[in-house]
Amino acid sequence: MSEPSGEPVSKAGADDLPAPEAAVSQPVSRGTRVRAAPAAGRRELTFRAVATAMVVAAIVGGSYPYVVLKIGYGPNISVVSAFFGYLALSAIALFTGIRGTRWENNLVQTAGTAAGEAGFMCVVLAAMDMLNARPELGFSVHLSSLQIFGWLSVAGLLGVLLAVPLRRHYIDDEDLPFADGTAAGETMLVLDLDRTQARARVRALGWGLLASALAAFFRDFHWKAALGGKARQLLPFIPSEISLGAHGAALRMGTEVSLLSFGSGILVGLRVTLSMGLGMIIAWVIAPPVLTGQQVVADQTYALVLRWVMWPATGLMVAGGLTALVLKWKLIARSFTSLKAGEIGTGGEEFPLPFVAIGVVLLTAVLCVVQHYSLEFPVWLTIVSLVLSVALMLVGTRVLGETNWAPISALANLMQAVFAALAPGSMRINMIGSGMSGTVAAHGEHLMQDFKAGKIVGANNRHLTLVQLMAVPVGSAAVAIAYPALRDRYGFGGQGGLASPISVKWAGFAELLNRGFDQLPRGCFTAMLVALVLGVLLTVLEPRWHKYVPSPTGVGLGMLIPGYSIMPMVLGGIAGYVWAKSAPRSEETYSTPLASGFIAGEALLVLVFSILAVFGIRA
Repeated sequence: MSEPSGEPVSKAGADDLPAPEAAVSQPVSRGTRVRAAPAAGRRELTFRAVATAMVVAAIVGGSYPYVVLKIGYGPNISVVSAFFGYLALSAIALFTGIRGTRWENNLVQTAGTAAGEAGFMCVVLAAMDMLNARPELGFSVHLSSLQIFGWLSVAGLLGVLLAVPLRRHYIDDEDLPFADGTAAGETMLVLDLDRTQARARVRALGWGLLASALAAFFRDFHWKAALGGKARQLLPFIPSEISLGAHGAALRMGTEVSLLSFGSGILVGLRVTLSMGLGMIIAWVIAPPVLTGQQVVADQTYALVLRWVMWPATGLMVAGGLTALVLKWKLIARSFTSLKAGEIGTGGEEFPLPFVAIGVVLLTAVLCVVQHYSLEFPVWLTIVSLVLSVALMLVGTRVLGETNWAPISALANLMQAVFAALAPGSMRINMIGSGMSGTVAAHGEHLMQDFKAGKIVGANNRHLTLVQLMAVPVGSAAVAIAYPALRDRYGFGGQGGLASPISVKWAGFAELLNRGFDQLPRGCFTAMLVALVLGVLLTVLEPRWHKYVPSPTGVGLGMLIPGYSIMPMVLGGIAGYVWAKSAPRSEETYSTPLASGFIAGEALLVLVFSILAVFGIRA
């Protein structure tokens, strides 16, 4: 997710991305793309495909919040969902004797993508809770699980329907690359046509998932018993964190043992992970002694230092994201000038446009009711935010299609500024309005990834849309259960808390717009201005000097995420680079499924134990 996140791109291409909030997956083939023609009588919208799709949607929607809140961005889950779909359909085939098809797997993959977008938007929920934790701000928005489900479901469904008329324009007429969708489509073709490669890749996914889950199990969950009058460890365990330096423990600087973070580094690539490492050194090695020496902060602790470094970090990320949009102004202009009514299409395999119109009207009415009565959000502002969502979707879809970067948080910051002008002094309206606009736009943008994958495998677009509409509520329900469990178990910041840097930026921007620059901690406004200039400069230099210029978004994320999580990501990026240079064929075959398994294994295990903790079962 998304930022979370088409022609095929290599790992080097992933390193060139202007923002790692949506990581790119390496496609199966770097050669000419193959598009499979639709087959007559194919097995596609079957009961087992839909049932498997909903199960994968629940798994992805439930596990994704932990990944996003922990490492600060949403790795692409299209390929992960495709592997899970193949695995599940193959298991079913053992009992039925009927092998799953790539079209069925495409439905599973699109359901996982839809649920992943719902999971990614937990960042706005975390931003609200960060503001809730500071009573001096006067902010109070406490959403129940039912409210979370209703809000994300209605906004997500609107995003899906609003994107349907755009499919033919972006996918058929302009044939934009959409690299993640291309990677997923080619992966499904290989899994369907090459049984040997399919088994090898799925085996790599399985081993990665098992290794990651076992590492997290022995790291986080320790059983002790009184033996001989002393408490003794019953199972071997792995240390959670290894601190570096005299203040390492207080600053959360060092490394954790996490295959999730390591696998994320493999997927993100060397340039972005090294950029994050640079941000880590600036924020958690260089800055703390300087800030304490100048008496800007009282002590070298993560919470105190973060309150200062978050402002230059936010400046880097906002400047990088918005400058990237400005540099792509021609792409954005084409989004508004080349979209003609005659290009939207009403073919037999398209979702009917009358249904789209009826659904949008009904869901808009429901959203107005939900936000007015549940969130105390004015109806007229709901209409305004929905109109703005369409503009965001047009911009974001083109940028995503051509660069594989979904500028969700950058555009959400723009929406925060708009709502600050429409309702000055109201952080409630600022957060709810920008969160809803971001949710609608994110679902619409990433639906195009699924349509791109569907075009490659020859899928029925109407079926893809139907499964998306079914998966959004499933993913939203999973988030509504998983997010409160993770929040209550870990919290945000502090020792062992979730970092959620995108949420820090989102909440910080709302605070800035509400309180004014003169209320910021001493010296951080100057640092933020310097970071804004650097962010613009680095983004301008990226197209030509990308191999030598750090990613401003990567540096900003590295300044917001504890070093414990950054260090294994840097090691993963280095390992992936060395692997690609020393054994490129092996890396191309196994790196994506193995890294995906690393991410999924820990996330799923933590989710299970977090939900058990809600019911009083603690390890």
